[in-house]
Amino acid sequence: MVKTPTDSRQSADGKLLAVFSYLSVFCIIPLLFKKNRPFIRHHGKQGLVLFVAQVGAFVGHIAAGTWFLSLCGVILTGYAVVGLSQVLHGQCARLWLVSDIAEKITL
Repeated sequence: MVKTPTDSRQSADGKLLAVFSYLSVFCIIPLLFKKNRPFIRHHGKQGLVLFVAQVGAFVGHIAAGTWFLSLCGVILTGYAVVGLSQVLHGQCARLWLVSDIAEKITL
């Protein structure tokens, strides 16, 4: 995880919207309403990638029932917790692999 410099004085409403980025399907909310703000867009895109990966792991676990896909779900949940922590501290952190995919998303 590499931290990128950001304005440490993120507004309370910006942080609140960015928190939604890591709460499963609610990752759509910040991307719909405040995608023009870099802090919210950064976390929204990462949250969207995590959500899609979590859905994929869940469907794969139901279909295949392997322990590996359960482990993937736990790891993705851990990523979401790290993302939430970064939001609450007003920082933009690059989550390993997730941010590389998120940067390719155009809104």
